[in-house]
Amino acid sequence: MSTARPRSVRLLTALTYARILLVPVVMVLITLGDEVRFAYGIAAALFVVAALTDFVDGKLARKWGAVTSLGAFLDTTADKLLVTGVLIALVAQDRASIWVATIIIGRELMIMGLRGLIAADGIVMKPSIWGKLKANVQFVAITLAIIRWSVEIGPLLLDEWAMLIAAVITVVSGIEYLSRFSHLLSLSGRERPG
Repeated sequence: MSTARPRSVRLLTALTYARILLVPVVMVLITLGDEVRFAYGIAAALFVVAALTDFVDGKLARKWGAVTSLGAFLDTTADKLLVTGVLIALVAQDRASIWVATIIIGRELMIMGLRGLIAADGIVMKPSIWGKLKANVQFVAITLAIIRWSVEIGPLLLDEWAMLIAAVITVVSGIEYLSRFSHLLSLSGRERPG
């Protein structure tokens, strides 16, 4: 076996771990935002770096043929930790609506459960166009909420509109996944462990 593939898998895993390690750093910077100069700017920059590692990680994994079950699990987990952790910090600083955060985090938990359910049947949940759009819009909305420019569009700030759009796309994405795998959600003829 070539040493190139194990080396590429290690690099991709390192990128994913780096993304996970950035989560508490960004959260702390957001919660200190009003007390520490440039904290929000640094938090936004680190969040963008973390989001970009997700894009680079996936692209390189496909290019190198280094897609593994562990890598896919870690990548998904890192994304969910990044989004939920930073959203919680934003809610604590009154930079994100608790309702929008609940919709986004609730959808992530629901899809994680669905992913586990279909994995028990040996089925891999491949991301849809809605799932990819959801991730990109969430990353943009969260970045705008961290920065919070004073740009008002009607009754809301720019980042608040972006969060609402992210919430809508998140709901549509969740419905799309549920409808795609709805046949697995019924117990029809067999009991599933509770």
